[in-house]
Amino acid sequence: MGPKPSQPQTAELFRPRLDEQINMKHPLVRLAALIDWEEIERTFAVSFTSGRGRLALAQRLVAGLLYLQHTFDASDEVVGNTWVENPYWQFFCGEPYLQTELPIDPSSLTRWRKRIGEEGVETLLAASIDAARRGGAIQKRSTQQVIVDTTVMSKAIAHPTDSRLLDRSR
Repeated sequence: MGPKPSQPQTAELFRPRLDEQINMKHPLVRLAALIDWEEIERTFAVSFTSGRGRLALAQRLVAGLLYLQHTFDASDEVVGNTWVENPYWQFFCGEPYLQTELPIDPSSLTRWRKRIGEEGVETLLAASIDAARRGGAIQKRSTQQVIVDTTVMSKAIAHPTDSRLLDRSR
């Protein structure tokens, strides 16, 4: 006998769903509909199978947080704090109801990045390119050739052994 379908908890029966409260034309809502979350979950499930310990975090939640973190150039703590404050971020990450606490510790994102490795990052990149193609943001021919710029700019950092610091202090 398999698991029963998920029924809403009693407290959730009277809570409005996020999709009833937010603008469904918002860019993050439209992007969430374009991303193939099932493919991401299938790919990540291979890395997160274990018969012991606590249950793994929802792959969509973490994948969504990683997308948002990269898109908005945010640290682990900032992406967590913003997720709690922003219902669109919560909807993008698959939450059906408004949450008031982050369901994970921000340090979990670091462990996830290490665990998914290069293959997981490639899956996220492929899913985002596919979503952009389906959404009409890019055309198929624009992804046939990739130009990578590896130019490294030197930073203007003064080291304690730099003689210019000595001259400046005199």
